[in-house]
Amino acid sequence: MRVGISVNTHANQNIWENGMNQNVFFLVQALQAVSFVKSVDLINAGDQSSVAKQVDLGLFDVRLLTEQEADDAIDVIIELAGALNPQWLALQRARGKKVVFYCVGQPYVGLVEYNIFDKPTSFSPVDRCDQVWVLPKDELYLPMLRTLYRCPVYITPYLWEPRFIAKRKQEVGDEGFYYGWQSNLLNGQRLPLNIAIFEPNVSVVKTSSIPMLACDEAFRRQPLSIGMMHVLNTLHMKDHLTLLYLANSLNLVKQQKACFHARHDIAGFMVQNANAVVSHQWCNEQNYLYLDTLYGNYPLIHNSPWLKKFGAGYYYADFDAPEAGKQIIMAWQHHDDNVDSQRHAMEHLFAAVDPVAGVNIRAHRQLLANLCASQPELLRD
Repeated sequence: MRVGISVNTHANQNIWENGMNQNVFFLVQALQAVSFVKSVDLINAGDQSSVAKQVDLGLFDVRLLTEQEADDAIDVIIELAGALNPQWLALQRARGKKVVFYCVGQPYVGLVEYNIFDKPTSFSPVDRCDQVWVLPKDELYLPMLRTLYRCPVYITPYLWEPRFIAKRKQEVGDEGFYYGWQSNLLNGQRLPLNIAIFEPNVSVVKTSSIPMLACDEAFRRQPLSIGMMHVLNTLHMKDHLTLLYLANSLNLVKQQKACFHARHDIAGFMVQNANAVVSHQWCNEQNYLYLDTLYGNYPLIHNSPWLKKFGAGYYYADFDAPEAGKQIIMAWQHHDDNVDSQRHAMEHLFAAVDPVAGVNIRAHRQLLANLCASQPELLRD
């Protein structure tokens, strides 16, 4: 079996732009480990002749193909990080190729927000695929997706490994910076936490509102707990009245302990500005931001039930900003003591999402077997 995965290349592309860029290469690793997969290549859905500069395709043993080059080079097409031409997909299916829509975004929000908020978008034909693969975080939406796409829908493993964050850690290290937690205890006194909030603020799924309230709650309870609150990805909202009113209501802002920033990669920002992360999600409990943060042993205050199962980070439920504030204070006071237990939780978490873990290889083997059950010649080892 020969597999092709879509990627969306564009000018000045960066692997840290979004999780999809990394997800492609984690999926490459998982599929290459399936015994009957002969090759995995990328299908270019963009306008550049190369992928992000942080990626060496040779290390992954993949090629970047145009749609035309992929015509006779693949048997299974996975549409993940770039929308392929619907007419080309229809032709490939008519030729007996199988097409999978690999859904990484929150499917319900992705369907309704564009209508409600009048966002520019396109809507591809719903009958363009043979199956939909969806991440565990979105299992609730399987019936909706079956109805919408009129085909079988399966859960696919959530994949991550520290290749990209480890490389970035080395890069900042070469510049004299260290990516990782360093004790906030100095001469018997706890130094305040400098907190970063990385939510993208382009959807209700991940916004900075609750983290901002949580930080202010912690600051009001224990003013020594926070030295600075850094809120990233907010410059596009700097003139929005709701954000202005919210920000100006916070004690952290009134006392000039808040700063609002553009987008930055996590390692480059943390090593210069922060040593803790506060996060919030709604129906999106799996996030590479969490894993990159934990890789650095930083305190992560979050509301992800998925992470809670592993005992990773400092958990608050749902939209409970007061509890999140308490967890910030807990991290400030006790993270030094908790580093070893957090590392233990992190090891179990990272093992579960490893692309070449046995359980994940078997899951992908089964997914491909289901997809190509009518073509047994593709399933021979």
